[in-house]
Amino acid sequence: MARTASKQQSFNILIVGQAGRLQYEAVLFVASLRAMSPDFDGRIIIAEPQPGPLWPQDPRIHQDSVRTFLENFGAEIVPFHSTHFGHTYAYGNKIEALSVLPEGEPFVFFDTDTLVTGDLMSVPFDFERPSASKRVEGTWPTLELYGPGYTETWKSLYDKFELDFESSLDLSQPDEYWRRYLYFNAGFFYYKCPKLFGDRFTQYATAIRDDAPEALVCQPLHPWLDQIALPLVIHSFGGGRDALPDGYLDGDVTCHYRLLPLLYARESDKVVEVLEEVSAPNKVKKVLKQHDAMKRMIYQGRGQKVRDLFDQDHLPRKEQAIRNTIKRNGFWLR
Repeated sequence: MARTASKQQSFNILIVGQAGRLQYEAVLFVASLRAMSPDFDGRIIIAEPQPGPLWPQDPRIHQDSVRTFLENFGAEIVPFHSTHFGHTYAYGNKIEALSVLPEGEPFVFFDTDTLVTGDLMSVPFDFERPSASKRVEGTWPTLELYGPGYTETWKSLYDKFELDFESSLDLSQPDEYWRRYLYFNAGFFYYKCPKLFGDRFTQYATAIRDDAPEALVCQPLHPWLDQIALPLVIHSFGGGRDALPDGYLDGDVTCHYRLLPLLYARESDKVVEVLEEVSAPNKVKKVLKQHDAMKRMIYQGRGQKVRDLFDQDHLPRKEQAIRNTIKRNGFWLR
């Protein structure tokens, strides 16, 4: 669907950059942002975890070429220290990284495995009402035969933090169906103040990890902890599933592809075209080719071979089936 650009208030973008795949994803994110959203006028802040007791290995960006590229494209690499999560729960980086943002300025956090495919300044953010990605499967909670159901599990968390549970429900969905309950993918989220959001996100996530309600006794918290706490944080600030119109993020303007084989398998022709267009310039290519999966998928044509395995109009309903097909054909790279 075509979008009409409208002037949006300025905001900052936060992603996490560190050693390994994420540093190259950060390059692709920034390259796509500059190419597809040239009017973006906020700061691009790349939070970089620093060595410390919670990291057995140095988590910083190791490649000088990556660091130089990001800085040349106007991104700011800002260090932060892990005090609550670190190596044992790396998803916690997105919680602790909020501390590097300027207090009181609107922000949007994106996972690095996101491609910008349109004009971010056209997205009608209401920074007074936070929200997050609804491109999510019912990954949590996992129900046991004789254990608590969805209502009991989620209500125990709302009660723990003295939040109104009933107002979080989507009453158009059946009772005990996962979509009835507020649940997001943490691939993006936003609010008017990173300090308020980050402090509460930290509070809720650590409290769930360290002192979960009895209803969660059989529930896995890893790797879902951030996505368990996130809807509670959003609800506490008056946000929700309807705060952002559909079709912009995870739509015309961004794609949370997660891994390149999945991008080629299931995303639209436009997303593939944007990926190959923004990765083609030599200054981008010479950096991305240092990462084996990107070299093989984008530049050596394996991505197109993955795409040929699927009918994008009739994809398997479950992501695991897509993954299995890619793996059987020897194209699974990350």
